[in-house]
Amino acid sequence: MSVACGFECVVVLGCMRWVWKRCTYIGNDDSATWPPATYDEFEPIPRLCRTILAVYEDDLHNPKFPPEGGYRLNADWVVKRVTYRDTLGNAPPYLIYLDHEHHEIVVAIRGLNLVKESDYKVLMDNKLGKQMFDGGYVHHGLLKAAIWMLNKESETLKRLWVENGKSYRMIFVGHSLGSGVASLLTIIAANHGDRLGGIPRSSLRCYAVAPARCMSLNLAVKYADVIHSVVLQDDFLPRTPTPLEDIFKSVFCLPCLLFLVCLRDTFIPEGRKLRDPRRLYAPGRMYHVVERKFCRCGRFPPDVRTAIPVDGRFEHIVLSCNATSDHGIIWIQRESEKALARLKEATSAEAPTAPPPVQRIERQHTLEKEHKKALERAVTLNIPHAVPTDTDEELSVHKEDDSGRGVTETAFLIEDASTSTSHSTDARTNWNDVVEKLFAQDETGKLTLNKEASCSTE
Repeated sequence: MSVACGFECVVVLGCMRWVWKRCTYIGNDDSATWPPATYDEFEPIPRLCRTILAVYEDDLHNPKFPPEGGYRLNADWVVKRVTYRDTLGNAPPYLIYLDHEHHEIVVAIRGLNLVKESDYKVLMDNKLGKQMFDGGYVHHGLLKAAIWMLNKESETLKRLWVENGKSYRMIFVGHSLGSGVASLLTIIAANHGDRLGGIPRSSLRCYAVAPARCMSLNLAVKYADVIHSVVLQDDFLPRTPTPLEDIFKSVFCLPCLLFLVCLRDTFIPEGRKLRDPRRLYAPGRMYHVVERKFCRCGRFPPDVRTAIPVDGRFEHIVLSCNATSDHGIIWIQRESEKALARLKEATSAEAPTAPPPVQRIERQHTLEKEHKKALERAVTLNIPHAVPTDTDEELSVHKEDDSGRGVTETAFLIEDASTSTSHSTDARTNWNDVVEKLFAQDETGKLTLNKEASCSTE
């Protein structure tokens, strides 16, 4: 009897400890050790959030639902506005904006529309481990949407970049569903910049606002130099490891789903999560906007922290009444504006020890070192398909190597796709053919080099 009572006490204490830890865990804890972001690197985010909001307007000359302060866009610089009628359900609506003030070509993609069946079809078109791409796994439906957009708009983007002296940056930005499409667009463009007029990787940027989990961990770290994710405090989507298609099947009982996911993940070891190559994550470098504290009421002046986490990458569900509201693009835009104002005040208050251009160069070097350390950390933790930094450097300079020896699989396939496309009678790039030639999967599920095209040309 005493043994049974003792066992019951241990179980009760264990459950109470778990409940206490889960109920006291807040979004602030995810980035508690991260360094603060700087004004220069965070400056584009509030502006691009306004551009995403502009996608929802029918006429930017006469906006109906402008945010506080307006959209701050020149409606005459809108190159193209694509609606659901134009996409035919293949991708979310988007906007192409030529920002002459900031020298940017912006492709802004809206988030999930809860009343549009086509958006759900994009989300549902996936299964765990279904789509291999560029040495990892990605969401199949989002990849198809990204390829469709490139097939439709690559010539427009190429023309805009060339006509503006090849000096503008190309920015892909999206919210929620659109963030996944924008992230995969960026990966394809980074590997095939020659099909967009030869745009270099350094001129590409992606801002995934309230990001969806759309790529495996090795890809999320590998492309952290060009993809930046923005998370507001307790946002549920980047923290939910459940596949997107299952999340939005349960969207009307989301609190129940989040609680069950939280309970299930308690019993999954961290190492097992990291070793699963099919598990998807939020992409790139993370920017966490924090505005609430434990046992405090109301919102505080927001802080912004940034890092490239490998382990502990928003892996814990936050049981918060703000988990869904923090996902809204309107709240993210408002709080990012406040955070940027705070960063500007902090920058002006500090006595500069070096001229601003020197500070920017030093910060850029710091970001590059953080990316290199994250890549090394991924290799150290034995993340599936993670590659060391020297391999990434070989990939970036491969096209300048005339010898052709020691070529990695990715670079070889990119070059092979270029050759096969050049022989085509159609001058336009078929992005489906380009993407399909990146990787194949053998019977054991391992990544293999797809040599079909190369064999046919020999």
